[in-house]
Amino acid sequence: MQQTPVLGNLDSLARCRLAHLPTPIEAMPNLTAAVDGATLLVKRDDCTGLAFGGNKIRQLEFYLGEAMQQKADTILITGAVQSNFVRSAAAAAAKCGMGCHVQLEERVPNPSEVYRRSGNVLLDQILGAKVYSYPSGEDEAGADRKLGEIARQLTSEGKKPYIVPLSPGHPPLGALGYVDAARELVGQLRQSRQSIDEIVVASGSGSTHAGLLFGLKALGCDARVHGVCVRRSAELQAPRIIDHCAKIAALLGCPNPVADADVLVDDWTLAPGYGRMNKAVADAICQAARTEALMVDPVYTGRVVASTIAMARQLRSDKTMLIIHTGGSPAIFAYEPELIDVTASA
Repeated sequence: MQQTPVLGNLDSLARCRLAHLPTPIEAMPNLTAAVDGATLLVKRDDCTGLAFGGNKIRQLEFYLGEAMQQKADTILITGAVQSNFVRSAAAAAAKCGMGCHVQLEERVPNPSEVYRRSGNVLLDQILGAKVYSYPSGEDEAGADRKLGEIARQLTSEGKKPYIVPLSPGHPPLGALGYVDAARELVGQLRQSRQSIDEIVVASGSGSTHAGLLFGLKALGCDARVHGVCVRRSAELQAPRIIDHCAKIAALLGCPNPVADADVLVDDWTLAPGYGRMNKAVADAICQAARTEALMVDPVYTGRVVASTIAMARQLRSDKTMLIIHTGGSPAIFAYEPELIDVTASA
């Protein structure tokens, strides 16, 4: 009997190549010296290309592959006002000659006018997306329903819309981009003869975290994958990752290599909430920039760097930690008022 590959049918699924791959792994000697603990590396998934890059480009390769297979001509997506996923979807749609309708949800309380105009919002408009607003940031079901209404209207106009889903209850197709990223990473480590003890990644929708964890476990990599919560508490995020991993196995038609105990998440950098900075994150943004010229955003990778620094200081120097830089650099400009204050006092 033919044995099922450890990554199942990954290579037979529809895929639209969008990303610049492989992304490099870089040493961070200056930040390592400043932290005085574990050796720190970074995988530059902010360098995936396509409209400022980021982790969502890997995910969209599978969504756009399915959309093209269905002969869709319009992409729809919902997300936060400064969503990297929304901006990336608008870019992917433009690259593939499709229209794009985006819905921006109010997830951050009392945002500045800069937040509403700059960063990813400006890029959405430059990319030609039609922008809608949704008043709640914590109503996934309602946001999905509204997006469905827009899709039905487009269908009545003769369009063929494809919705990129973000809420639970849908197959996590985008997570397959990070199952493939795990394969890429394992190959890079093997080629460089480098070992990694801990991998740290932002954990929001959960697709990047779950896909990476699933792929690494399936390929026999012993590195722990540590998810840093950026939107919800660890108590709520862990079950989400566990569920994603089960659904990835179903998508790929292979056994699930992830045990519940493999899902590691922390939320100590989350307060005061999604898209809002705290001192540890602000300090991490400045330290990454001033030691390694590494630009990290306040929402995702800034929190990852803050958590990594804290963990690295508790580890011996013979341990190695790898940060997954998931991008998000356009959002830095949306936080200009807060970051000006931070950099002036840092």
